[in-house]
Amino acid sequence: MSKKLYAPSTVKSIKDSHDFKFSKSLGQNFLVDKNIVDHIVDGAGIGPDDLAIEIGPGMGVITSEAAQRAAKVVAVEIDKTLIPILKETLAEHDNVDVINQDILKTDVNEIIETYGEGRTAKNIKIIGNLPYYITTPIIMKILEDGVPASSITIMMQREVAERINAKPGTKDYGALSVAVQYYCDTQIVANVPKEAFMPQPKVGSTVLRLDIREDRLVELKEKDVFFQVVKAGFGQRRKTLSNSLMGVSGITKEIVKDALEAAGIEPGRRAETLDLYEFAKLSNEVFDRL
Repeated sequence: MSKKLYAPSTVKSIKDSHDFKFSKSLGQNFLVDKNIVDHIVDGAGIGPDDLAIEIGPGMGVITSEAAQRAAKVVAVEIDKTLIPILKETLAEHDNVDVINQDILKTDVNEIIETYGEGRTAKNIKIIGNLPYYITTPIIMKILEDGVPASSITIMMQREVAERINAKPGTKDYGALSVAVQYYCDTQIVANVPKEAFMPQPKVGSTVLRLDIREDRLVELKEKDVFFQVVKAGFGQRRKTLSNSLMGVSGITKEIVKDALEAAGIEPGRRAETLDLYEFAKLSNEVFDRL
């Protein structure tokens, strides 16, 4: 398809010719700004040896650009009414496959086995313009499933991006920050105005890149206990750690007191002041005492 897919007139023309209706329930806001498309594809660093897995291709604007740079693009789209549109808009790219599935129910590792053609994990890049309402579950699924991608470069609600990228001691720093930063280095690529979408969302957006580490920065004795400690700590963020940690399953006041002391953390501190290393140290001490 020779038309500029990102042009509002093209989106409207495709929409009308296929009698397509934007779905609020699926959080559909399609990009109509070439600069932002480039920010995502450039930010992901997609190259000729890469398998790019795209979440939510929409009408194929990011897909088309990625296909010009990657060895292979596999796009996962939940909306079956978009499949015939994508077949049309991506017809000129013979290195693209579209899968009509829900990404939250999709085995991404299986996609890699099927389409990776023997390439190494370093050559897998995940990209997309994510529906705001399921951004966090999608990110955490990819990370927790151990998908061997080198990075995830995605558009999301600005508020969520700021929380993921936040540092200790800031108002945005919370359980989500620690959870994602346990797996990844985070970097904001670009902030995106509402006008870059059709239809326009009510909130600002951000392109965020997550570089997945091959080796974790901290060593955990039990990952579940680590995440329990993080969740409990931020569950009542106005409380001190000596009180908020009582939310950990099976814990006692004595365990909290001893674990904080062994980790060298003042009981009067709050969760938002702890960095990743301190959370790891604390959770290991809690695990030893449970």
